[in-house]
Amino acid sequence: MAAPATLSVLLGDYPHSRPLKDGTIPVEGVDCRFETVSPLYPAFARMVRDLEFDVCEMALATYLQAREAGVPVTLLPVVMIGGTHHQSLTRLPGGPPLAPRDLVGKRVGVRSYSQTTGLWVRGILREDYGVDASDVTWVTTEEPHVAQYRQPDNVLRSSAAKVPDLLRDGEVAAAVLGPRAIGTQGVELVPVIEDAAAAARAWVERHGTVPVNHMVVVRDDVVRQHPEAAAALYRALREAIRATEGQRDASPAGRVVATGWSDPLRAALEVAVRYAGEQQVVRSQIDLGRIEKEAAFLDA
Repeated sequence: MAAPATLSVLLGDYPHSRPLKDGTIPVEGVDCRFETVSPLYPAFARMVRDLEFDVCEMALATYLQAREAGVPVTLLPVVMIGGTHHQSLTRLPGGPPLAPRDLVGKRVGVRSYSQTTGLWVRGILREDYGVDASDVTWVTTEEPHVAQYRQPDNVLRSSAAKVPDLLRDGEVAAAVLGPRAIGTQGVELVPVIEDAAAAARAWVERHGTVPVNHMVVVRDDVVRQHPEAAAALYRALREAIRATEGQRDASPAGRVVATGWSDPLRAALEVAVRYAGEQQVVRSQIDLGRIEKEAAFLDA
């Protein structure tokens, strides 16, 4: 009997990833070596720069930039996390009134210009409030994951350690923080967008989808050499996501976790690609049809 294929796998810690990590749901015929990185997002740079893992969770904007740069990874139709982001544009409480339109000509903090939450927030600003990415100076605390990427001229790098520091020090009028970061940075923040929850519901209804933040990629050489192993991992993730459905609520963040090419996933990717082009997160056309075809080995 042939030895099982061995895959190094990096996934975040979620109810739908734990059954694979603890062996409750096996990856048939594959010896998975699950890596641990905390926080998770710095590992995205390690993946796109050095192909450090065989399989890796990856932020959507990082994947789009990696694809443009020719990084040899294949996208799997697995959504690990996502959610609405109208609440992710924040400010300090107690200051003067600040509406989205007031951000024109001002500075807004974001961890990286290519952070996926920032991609969604800038798209919302343009689509819902008429504020283009170029209308704002974006102040960052970290470099892009993809080394080849060159940021627009209206992106500046700060020496601040964290995005909330930019707010506390008065460097920016507002800041973009992912849902998990809000409330955990030692500073109380409030949304810039009034009734952010209602605005988010309207966005979801209009687009028929929920913003996607993280998916999963596999190295192209793994797909060529061990397609059955990559497919087995995908099937195990699909089973785990289905098995843990009851642990997720009916919120957009709960609904977005899924596997398989679906109309909502295609819609989310289409909007993300459009936003990315408008914001110069990518500067060339992304062929979503080709991306889907590259994952056809999953159905073989």
